[in-house]
Formats: sequence, structure tokens, C-alpha cells
Amino acid sequence: MSTAFSRTLRSLQADGFRLSLAGILVAAVLIGAWTAWAVLARLTLYEVTDAARIEVDQAAHPIQSPLLGRIVKTNLAIGREVLAGDVLIELDAQPQRLQIREEQTLLSTLPSQIEALRAQRAAEEQSRRNEQQTARAAQEEARAGVRKAEAPERLAEVEQQRLKDLRAEGLIAERDFQRGAAEVQERKADVESQQLTIPRLQREQQTRESDREALVRQIDAQVQALDTQLATAQAEVGRLQYEVERRTIRAPIAGRIAEAAVLRAGSVVDEGDRLGAIVPSGKLRVIAQFPPPAALGRIRPGQTARVRLQGFPWTQYGSVAASVTEVASEVRDGTVRVDLAVVSQPPAIPLQHGLPGSVEVEVERISPARLVLRHAGRLLTQPRSAFAAENTSRGVN
Repeated sequence: MSTAFSRTLRSLQADGFRLSLAGILVAAVLIGAWTAWAVLARLTLYEVTDAARIEVDQAAHPIQSPLLGRIVKTNLAIGREVLAGDVLIELDAQPQRLQIREEQTLLSTLPSQIEALRAQRAAEEQSRRNEQQTARAAQEEARAGVRKAEAPERLAEVEQQRLKDLRAEGLIAERDFQRGAAEVQERKADVESQQLTIPRLQREQQTRESDREALVRQIDAQVQALDTQLATAQAEVGRLQYEVERRTIRAPIAGRIAEAAVLRAGSVVDEGDRLGAIVPSGKLRVIAQFPPPAALGRIRPGQTARVRLQGFPWTQYGSVAASVTEVASEVRDGTVRVDLAVVSQPPAIPLQHGLPGSVEVEVERISPARLVLRHAGRLLTQPRSAFAAENTSRGVN
């Protein structure tokens, strides 16, 4: 009986050893396979953000009011295609237009006044030249009169000398001598009278010249004043036309109106009010905002990405394939901007400017073993950081 039991016991021990050996082999194979997978396999790591949207590669241009004014006409309509220079909004410019009419009326009369004054000046110049010629003729005539009067004077003097000699010899009476002397004095008086005529004519001509010169200067001053008034009026018309143009809000670029405020005729807008925005036609791209730890040093140009758009569930419509083109090197508003180019899109998704969504960027392919070691390192550094922060806070307190 005892012999049979011992045989049975040995048989069970042998079977157990074989089972243990098989289990060890199976475990070794599993461990080896897991180790090989952990070392050789590659896992894809993604950085994800929900702050993303579709935009054109050219910046959208805002439409702003340049000044305070009342709207008289608006052509703003979301989705409307416009060309650069198209009138979008007209502000009230009636006061400026009325002033332009006043200035233009003045401009229409000033040239004729200036022309009339210049014609008057030319007439004065011609009259002065005529007077100068007349004055020269009168002076020559006066000199001729002097020469004409000098001949009888010389004859009278010779006659007086002859009478004087005859009186000395007692051949003529005293009365005849005195008559001859009076005639000499008369001839001399005629000569002196003719000689005084010349300076009188010269003084009269100088007086007329001064009067003409003063009148010409006065006309020149009036012409200059009118020229200044004309230039001022032209400048004022230009300024008023500029003010009218400022009250005509035009499209700065060609594109599509993507944003428009609710405006009606009679509404009042203030200077700098945003009235809308125009999106230029161009190539679509994806703009995403990532936290700095996720982007800096991890996201680089050339990495592939997927864009899932809100309003188009990816399980139904699919996702948009993209590629990283640019990564900002500075943090702005707590995030880092990442630009992505659209590689392909599902035909069911109509891409357009402004569509929001989320972006998944493939940043790294790593083995499970390295991933475990990385997380272990982070876990080991966390207590130290917390301990250091606690000690720092205690020291500050």
C-alpha cells in the first residue's frame, strides 16, 4: 500500500516539474516578446489644441470709420465680393459739398477779375508810354520856342547897341532910345518865359509818372491779392474734396466681406468704429495656438497634422490633412502660433475662412520603453519640485 502511494507521489512531482518548466518557458517568451515590443515598437505622440481656425494666407483687412458721421448709404453685405475702391459706406458730406459750391463760384469769378486788372495795367503802361512821348515832344517844342525867341533877342540887343551909339552922337532922340531898350527887355522876357516852360513840362511829366506808377503798383497789389485768394480757394476746394472722400468708405482690397456690422441709413458711427472686415482671396491655411511647453522645441516645420473642424464631425466627414509650415519663436498672449498648410481635404467639407477646429500634430515616434522611462523621470522629479516649492514658501514666510 505504501509502495503504491510513493509511486503516485513521485509521478505527481514529475508532472508538476514539467508544468513549472512549461510555465517558465511561456513566461520567458512573453517577457521577451514584451521587451522586444517595448524596445522595438514605435508609438506616435501628438500635441493637440482646440484653438485653431482656417484662414487665408493674406491678412483680413478691417473696415473702420475714419471719423464721426451719419450714414446716408451702406453697401455692406456679408458674402459680397468687392473690388478695391468699391464704395461700401457713404457718410453725410452735404455741408462740405455746399462749401465746395461756394468756393467754386468764387473760383469762377476770380480769373475774370484778375484778367480785367491785368488789362487795366497794360492800358496804364500804354498810356504812360504815350504820355512820355507827348512830354518829350512838348519839351522839344519848348526848346524850339526858346531858340526862336533867342534870335529876336540877339537882334534887339544889336539894335539897342546901335541906338546907344546914335544917342551918344545926338543923332536920335531919347525917346527912340528908350523904345529900343524896352524892346530888348521884352525879347529877353520872351526867352526867359520859353526857358521856364521846359522845367515846368518836366515837373508835370514827373507828376504824371508818379501817379501812373502808384496806380500800376495798386493794380499789381490787387492782382497779387486775387491770385492769393484764387490759390487759397483752390486749396480749400481740394481740402473739402478730401473731406468728402474721407466720408466715402471704400474697399481697401479686393475680396469677400466676411464681417459686417448692422448699419442703416441714419445711424451714427464714431471715429475708429469697426464696421466690418474683408477677406482677400488666397490660399487657405490653418492657424493654431499651442501652449509653449507643447510647441517650443517639439513642433517643427514639416511635421504632419490632422485638423478636425467643428460643425463637421470627423467620424462622418473625416479630417483635413495638414503640414506644419511655420512655428513662432516668441510667446504671445500665453500661446505660440503655429501655421499649417492644407495638404488634402475631404470633398464633403467646404473649407472657408474662419472655420474653427482642433489640430493634432505628430511630434514624435518613440518606443514604449523610452516613454515609460520618460514618465518615470517626470514622476521622480515631481516630488522634488513640490518639496523645493514648499521649502521656498516656508523660507519666504
